[in-house]
This record gives sequence, C-alpha cells and structure tokens, in this order.
Amino acid sequence: MTGAREGALESGSQPISVSQAVGLAAAAADAMPTLLVNGEVTGFRGPNARSGHCYFQVKDDSSAMDVIVWRGSYAKSGVRLRDGLQLEMQGRFNVYRGSGRLSFVASRISVAGEGLLRQQVAQLARKLEAEGLMAPERKRPIPRFCQRVAVVTSLSGSVIDDVKRTLARRNPLVQVQVAGCMVQGPGAPESIIRALGVAAAARPDAILLVRGGGSFEDLMTFNDEALARAVAACPVPIITGIGHEPDTSICDMVGDRRTSTPTAAAESVAPGIDEVELQISERAKRLVRSMSSTLALSGQALDGLGALASRSFAARLAQLRSGVEALGSRRCLSDPAATLRDRELQLVQTEQRLHDAVPRGLAIDAERTHRLADRLRVGGEGLLSPFDHQTLRLAATLEALSPLKVLTRGYAIARDAQGHVVTDAAGVGVGDELRLLLAHGSVGAQVTDVSLDTARQLASRKE
Repeated sequence: MTGAREGALESGSQPISVSQAVGLAAAAADAMPTLLVNGEVTGFRGPNARSGHCYFQVKDDSSAMDVIVWRGSYAKSGVRLRDGLQLEMQGRFNVYRGSGRLSFVASRISVAGEGLLRQQVAQLARKLEAEGLMAPERKRPIPRFCQRVAVVTSLSGSVIDDVKRTLARRNPLVQVQVAGCMVQGPGAPESIIRALGVAAAARPDAILLVRGGGSFEDLMTFNDEALARAVAACPVPIITGIGHEPDTSICDMVGDRRTSTPTAAAESVAPGIDEVELQISERAKRLVRSMSSTLALSGQALDGLGALASRSFAARLAQLRSGVEALGSRRCLSDPAATLRDRELQLVQTEQRLHDAVPRGLAIDAERTHRLADRLRVGGEGLLSPFDHQTLRLAATLEALSPLKVLTRGYAIARDAQGHVVTDAAGVGVGDELRLLLAHGSVGAQVTDVSLDTARQLASRKE
C-alpha cells in the first residue's frame, strides 16, 4: 500500500486526505534516528497545569523548533527550565496526528549554559544596580488615586484597548492620554524614549509603560540601557506592565512600580469605585469604633477628673471653713469696740508726743536760724566792705555827670512834641510846642521866633 501511495503522489493523478498526509509525515519522523540537540529555551511558561508536561521552543541564530518534555522526564532531569537557558536535549521528532504539528520530544535534558542575551541582561542589571538606579529610596511615590494617566505602548495591539477598558471599568473619572511607540524590533528603544518624553510633558500623575507577552527576544527592547536610564530619569512616576508574570526586564527593575501584566498596571493606578466605597465604609467603621473608644476613654477620664475635683473641692471647702472659723475667733470680730478703743488710745498718745515735740523743735529751729542770720550778716559785711569805697566814688562821678546836676545851675532841656531833645534852632519852627525840663519840674513853651545866628554865635563862643 505504501508503494501505491508513493506512486499516486509521484503521478499526481489521485489526491490523498489530510490524515494520509499527516500519517506519511509521522512515518517519516518515526524513521528518523535519535538526535542530540543544543539550543536556547524560549517561550517557556512552566509545566501544563493539568498534565504537568512542558511545552516550549528552542532556538539558535537562524531556526527554532517546538519541544515537548513529558512530566516524568522533566521530574527526573532536575532542571528548572526558564527562558534563556542553554539546553542539551536527547530525543526524536514526532508528528501529532491531530494537528500535524512537528515537535521534538526530549527524553533527556540537561543544562548546557546560559544564553548570550541572558548574560548580557544580567551584566547590565548588575551595572545599573551598582549605580543606584534600582535602589528603593530612589523610587518616586505614586498617588493612591490618579486623576490623569499617560499610557506608553503600541497603538496597533490589543494592549492599549485592554488598558483603556480596565481604567474605564474600574474608575471612569481617570483621564487617559496615549503616547504611541514601537515596542519591538530595531529602533523600538528610541521610539519608547520619545514617547516617554511626550507623556511626561503633559505632567500626568503616572505613566504606564506596557506591552503584551512574548518571547525573551521579543522583550529585549525593554532591556536596553538607554531606555532603562530614560525610565529612571523620567520626572513622572513610571509603572511597568511588560509581558507576563515570569517576565522581568531591566525597565521593570528601574521603574517606580512593577506589575505582572498591562491590565495589572492599569488596575494599580485606578482602584475600583466599589473598592473605594468599601475602603470608605471600612474607614468609617474604624472611625466610629475609634471615636467610641476615644469617647469611652474620655468618659472614664472625666469620671476620674470629676471624682478628683470633688475631693479637691471638699478639701478646699474644709480649708476655707477652718479659715473662717479662725477669723471668727479674732478679737476684732468678737469685740469690735475694742479695736476702736485701742486706736483712740494710740491717737491720744500720738497727740501727746506731738504736743511735747513741736515746741522743742521750733525752739531748736529758731536758735539755728538766729545763728545762721548772724553768720550771714558778718559774712555779708566782710564781702561788701571792699566795694563800699568804689561804690561811693562811682556814685560821685555819676552825680557830677548827671544832666540833672546841670539843670540846678539854671539850664533847661528842650524837647519837641515827639519827645526828641532840641539841640539846633534849625530843627524847630515858629509856633512849635516845646517842653522845657527844669531842675524841678517842667514847663510847656511855644516858639515865637527863631534866630539861627544867635545859636551859631553861642556855639562859637563855647568853642
């Protein structure tokens, strides 16, 4: 039958079914010998949840193939499979008849070494960690409730729709701004850096740097050193959601918050309305309990203070009562007239002392005054005696120079109506009123004539 089928294929006269084609492929795979293959693990997602078998790919620089490791073989190997692991496998090719899928079934696996990319990523991680870019104290705080969120991701995939849908579902009040970029391939790191700059310029509360799942090579964009430094230097907090839970990139390490998926990143900045309401309700309950406890403690404290105040007041009242009783026993209260009698006696004694003391004091003061007066008189005479002769001489000189002395010899002083002394006949006219000052008194006169020559002759005669 095999020969007939081959003949039909060669002639092309008769087609065969899919099952027959898959059967031929399976037979060819079964005829292949056992192989020893080296390759780098990629796309590993852990053992199947139900079967425990492992499904992944191995690759080299130019090719990749699907690999199956049965649960028993994986358990015996002692190897913990992960992306980037260089693996040595012994097995055979197998074709799954249900789908026609060719897979390499590894019966024995062992570690051959770490992949080059994985080594490069680990080296970069150690370098950035030494510089402090991954230090927790450098991480920027992220608001609990973000109002404006920027999303940096590809616009062509489903990730952006998932993020928008998650934000709208959990909190429709969050404003979303999208900065599109490449997330895979050459030029992707530079594209993401530009998108981060655009997003940061809008000053949102946080930036979501997200992308969907993929192989280790697909996520190498987020292991770029320049991109990692841009994430660390961004002035706005960055939340990463790159790939799936097992995927951890350099950007995850230097970002301010790492989440397992893009959806988880959106959920972290947008708490659900029901969660907010629940938190408010829980806080209200805690507040009520706290207030009740505080009020109870305050009530106990007030009760204690009330009892203390009562005892203090009672002690104070007893003290005041004792003071009042002591005051009541005083003589001034029991016999008020006695105080008056004592004061009256004191006044009489004071009056007697003053009556005796005033005359003696006055006599002493009078005697002291007489002594001082005698001393002043004697001292004054001693001080004035040198000036007596000089005073008499000056008085005689003043008397000789006094105009009044001249008036006693028959002369008179003439003054005009303004009181000015008249010394020249030319200064008066006929009819002017004059006042003549004599040695004893004064008389009024009126000018009847003026003789200037006579006045000049008299002046010449005097000269």
